[in-house]
Amino acid sequence: MAELATLPPLPDQKTKGWEFTDLSRLDLDSYEPGSAAASLGAATGAVVLPLGEAKETHAELIEGRLGALVPGDDPFVARNDAAWSDGVLVHVPAGVKVEEPIRVELPVAESGKALHWRTLVILEEGAEAEVWEHWSSPDDEVEGLLNSVVELHVGQAATLRYVNTQDISEASWIFATQRAQVERDGRLAWAALGFGSANGKVRMETNLAGPGSEARVTGGYAGGPGQHLDYDTTQEHAAPNTNSDLAFRGVLAAGSTAVWRGMIRVDPGAQQTDAFQESRNLLLSTEAHADAIPGLEIEADDVRCTHAAAVAQIDRDQLFYLTSRGLEPAEAKSLIIEGFLESLVERLAQGPVREEISAALERRLAEIL
Repeated sequence: MAELATLPPLPDQKTKGWEFTDLSRLDLDSYEPGSAAASLGAATGAVVLPLGEAKETHAELIEGRLGALVPGDDPFVARNDAAWSDGVLVHVPAGVKVEEPIRVELPVAESGKALHWRTLVILEEGAEAEVWEHWSSPDDEVEGLLNSVVELHVGQAATLRYVNTQDISEASWIFATQRAQVERDGRLAWAALGFGSANGKVRMETNLAGPGSEARVTGGYAGGPGQHLDYDTTQEHAAPNTNSDLAFRGVLAAGSTAVWRGMIRVDPGAQQTDAFQESRNLLLSTEAHADAIPGLEIEADDVRCTHAAAVAQIDRDQLFYLTSRGLEPAEAKSLIIEGFLESLVERLAQGPVREEISAALERRLAEIL
């Protein structure tokens, strides 16, 4: 673990990637270490354990994997490494298919406390599992901080469906550094929802490390007054014949801001890469603001990489059309927003994940409208 005295300084708005997120009001020293009363669901065929316990009882699984995917010199990763005491290990042995979702519930429930949480998911060759991780607070009065590190190891020909949703207090900070590595012929379906927090940044990186690997990343966020939501995504293609598809949708009410920054990176030799990314934001007020910044770094010549980004307000013509046919303005507005988000939900496979995310979006829209 990193020594507290040697921790790198926090980024400021001159630091690349942090231009739109102001940390000047963040006083890390004002937060005492917190402990999480996490709830870990069991699943037949998988190992699901508190990470501290797993370091003692399953050291052979963790050695060489914990901390292997994330940069140790990153300011927030280094602080997590120095301070974490809570976390979860999910391990699925080779060839095992876990039928039921593995659920992890993490409450951010205490003001003045900082939670440094660690998630390590390991799927061995040919394994298949679905992991749902949810971070939440009991109310919006909690003034805490969550600094999370998530590492997803998807082995050869393995399939992981990972769902990460956060609805922590809108008075709390959130920082999340999340990275997945997908080996040869592996499949990753990653869904993320962001509703809570006052400020911070969530970074989601996927490394397609083996030939034939695929990743499909779907994200949605909905901001209310005073919230600033920041998502930073990377799709790294490190091997030939890999495929990635990323789509984010954001809905922002008056007084909220958001930034999405996306990067498709194609390494030398990663020929026949097929990569797509898009971010679309719907502003519900002229007093809402969003920045969408797609990017490409391509070092191979036989690739297909495309991106799209859009920020728009509710279409007045659509609103007029619906109200002219008898709908109340509020009802018409809701229908337009639901239609905007429908394409996001449709990216998810039929089943409980799709149903729960659709319901969560509906509840969140009711809160901010």
